[in-house]
Amino acid sequence: MGDHSLRMRRTPIPAFSAEHLAATPHLRAVVAEEPARPALYVESTHAAPQLDPWSLRSVITLLILWAAIFLAASATPSLLDDADATHAQAAQAMLHTGDWVTLHVNGIRYLEKPPLPYWIAAVSLRLFGENTFAIHLPLALTILGLALLGYAWGRRAFSERAGFYAALFTLTSAGVFLFTRIFIPDALLSLLLALSIYAALRALDSDSTHPRRWSALMWSALACAVLTKGLVAIVFLVASLGLFLILTGEWRRWRLLHPFTGLALFLAIAAPWHVLAALRNPAVSLPANSGFPSHAGWTWFYLYNEHVARFLGTRVPRDYNKLPAALYWVLHIVWLFPWSLFAPAAIALAWRERHRLRDSSWQSFTERSVLLLVIFSAIILGFFSLSTNQEYYTFPVYLPLLLLTAAALAHLEQHRARQKHRTITFAHASLTVLGLAIASALAYGLWTSRHLAFVPDIGSLLAHRGVGDYTLSMSHFFDLTGQSFAALRLPAALAALAFAVGPLTAWVLRTRRHALASTATIAITAATFLIAAHIALVRFAPMLSSRDFASTIQHLEADHSIAPDTQVMLFGDQAYGSSIPFYLGHHVSLVDGRSTSMLFGSLFPDAPHIFLTHDDLLAQWGRGPRKILFVPLEKRDDVDKLLGPHQILLKETSGKALLTDRPLDKPAKEDDFGVF
Repeated sequence: MGDHSLRMRRTPIPAFSAEHLAATPHLRAVVAEEPARPALYVESTHAAPQLDPWSLRSVITLLILWAAIFLAASATPSLLDDADATHAQAAQAMLHTGDWVTLHVNGIRYLEKPPLPYWIAAVSLRLFGENTFAIHLPLALTILGLALLGYAWGRRAFSERAGFYAALFTLTSAGVFLFTRIFIPDALLSLLLALSIYAALRALDSDSTHPRRWSALMWSALACAVLTKGLVAIVFLVASLGLFLILTGEWRRWRLLHPFTGLALFLAIAAPWHVLAALRNPAVSLPANSGFPSHAGWTWFYLYNEHVARFLGTRVPRDYNKLPAALYWVLHIVWLFPWSLFAPAAIALAWRERHRLRDSSWQSFTERSVLLLVIFSAIILGFFSLSTNQEYYTFPVYLPLLLLTAAALAHLEQHRARQKHRTITFAHASLTVLGLAIASALAYGLWTSRHLAFVPDIGSLLAHRGVGDYTLSMSHFFDLTGQSFAALRLPAALAALAFAVGPLTAWVLRTRRHALASTATIAITAATFLIAAHIALVRFAPMLSSRDFASTIQHLEADHSIAPDTQVMLFGDQAYGSSIPFYLGHHVSLVDGRSTSMLFGSLFPDAPHIFLTHDDLLAQWGRGPRKILFVPLEKRDDVDKLLGPHQILLKETSGKALLTDRPLDKPAKEDDFGVF
């Protein structure tokens, strides 16, 4: 954001002097209609207003858009199994145990992650109750912060429109929405890293009025980033700033970052948890066949296994995969869609200005922003192209890339409005063709499924092809069948309408020189699609979440159909049904579940006795307190072979089942077995 002090800012200047124009009204009128010179930026001095009416309208518009896309989607669907509910359990355990140092999942030490996202989620749970909204609200607020940071940075470095576009692009990009449907720390890491490099740039800015404050903000944000995702945050920031200072020839200005006092501030924030975590999770003797060293604790597991070994692909256990190189790069077109289609415009503009950029003194805030954003993005993309990765690992580059794209598009709109730009035409043509293709495919699906009955349990209708073993975020897309499509009529119709009308309308507006309206139309199209995607996700909830099974157990307990001492068990890894212990609010036993994220913590001597084997299950089934067993789809055949006829089905949804070992204490109501 601007301040009331005078600062250097890049603005186009016409080919006539101000005196000449003032003395020649005719020329003044003609030049006012002419486009600016091709030069991207030149130096001028003017006062930057802190907030004007247009800026206020921009912020209000962004808040409304954020509320419609992210805030409205915070309460539904229920927490998803696997990472979403697993991480929610870690936050929930902080409230139940009072231990804010060592994370626990289902009573087992969970040493993979640093604590900041879980501290925030635990506070939210305390404020709003132990529910889905409390877990997902911090994610929504994080995206709001990311968008507003993009607005502030873009406005200061480029223009009001560029800042508005940067925020708009952030709120309506596919990847930003997709990867905040689950509780993972990457969105918060992205915000903190972006804030740290922005603060560093402000501290190094010769026009900055409070460089020490910006330096302190940089070190504080970096410390919080380390507490969010680990030591990799230090690598990204140090490498980016180091290369930036070398390329600009300003390496002697490192003192402006106040490294000595800053490091002290960094350690004051980040070090206490690391020290306490090491002290409270000392090395213990481990079984020889565990796959871990014979003597290991938090220090080895977190500092080496979760950082060095994960990068090298030798982490234990190996419960992850790596995207193929081509897919890794190409998928960013999807994650930044629809705005990735305008990236060629930014590249073409940079190419035309390459001589000016090459000869630049890197003194202006605009040039320095462009350089640092490019360096930061390149380092992260290069790092994860070498490391093991998941699709969302490169989330921190979304804002920088979108900000650069927004700046280029805004510049072309404002300063070359009368010129035709092949890259922008290509973007609109591609989006229109793609939109019509998507709309046609959705319309075909709607037409062919028009006579099929609506089935709420969409999971029972999927093909279950297991593309990528369901470790990829879009794996279930390949499972859709005609019958399952019938359950998605509303979101499909909404998305089809948006893609059929929006891209073509935006192109027409662009040809008529309504640039802002054109870009806004694309944003509305993307927002409509994301809302439709959320509705579809809610329809998938019975398959992706096991909350219904937790609700069934709670109803049976309330109805006295089962006793309070009923032992609840999950068959297989806890990730298959991690939402059950969260919504039940207590631990559950795991049959053959000593694996993946539960493995290392289960080897500590104080781990609760929640792990059972096949033989343990058979020995206890039908004896002692009642047993209720949750069985995921992947394990149904194994359990049927193991228990045979000695099982009573309580509930079945999307191929998942809830079994018990004896008849209920009293007849259950029909609602107990419905979908809640």
